[in-house]
Amino acid sequence: MFTGIVEELGQVVTLDRAAEPARLTIAGPAVTADARHGDSIAINGVCLTVTAISGGQFSADVMGETLSRSSLGALAPGAPVNLERSVRPDGRMGGHIVQGHVDGTGAIASRSSAGGWDVVRVSVPAELSRYVVEKGSVAIDGVSLTVSALSPPGDDAWLEVSLIPETLQRTTLGTKQPGDVVNLEVDMIAKYVERLLAGRQL
Repeated sequence: MFTGIVEELGQVVTLDRAAEPARLTIAGPAVTADARHGDSIAINGVCLTVTAISGGQFSADVMGETLSRSSLGALAPGAPVNLERSVRPDGRMGGHIVQGHVDGTGAIASRSSAGGWDVVRVSVPAELSRYVVEKGSVAIDGVSLTVSALSPPGDDAWLEVSLIPETLQRTTLGTKQPGDVVNLEVDMIAKYVERLLAGRQL
């Protein structure tokens, strides 16, 4: 489990898609400082298992399902990535409960400066929009954010978030531009509630 508080801006070293499964190697000296084989690290919000560690870098296997449901398949050497180690039981819950199981991808629709922060609009797949509420939580590329606005009913689905300077400086969201694809994870509590209510109606 994660909290959506990015610990380090890492960098892609390689993505070997010829291997089965694919292998992703990331430079991240902070998150690898105490990492062990088998630990979980979220890369742009995707929970992956560490398979090798060496010199401030770690590798992880990436299944085809993960490549198809997330933006990891488009990563190139040198690309920055958001990194977060799994939360410790005695750690602070700084963001919200993030599983690292990406629900789908969206795209940056627009961004504008609002003085001390940026307002970013992100497209949302129609099948995920019902799980997003204003003032609720969403993870975008693994960053825990509060939804500040939503599309009106009937329009193409989108959400807006406001990014403070800390988020702009310490995560990939500071440089994302319109058209860039981002990973989305909606609040898992909403999905559980929907499932439970559906069961009561049977």
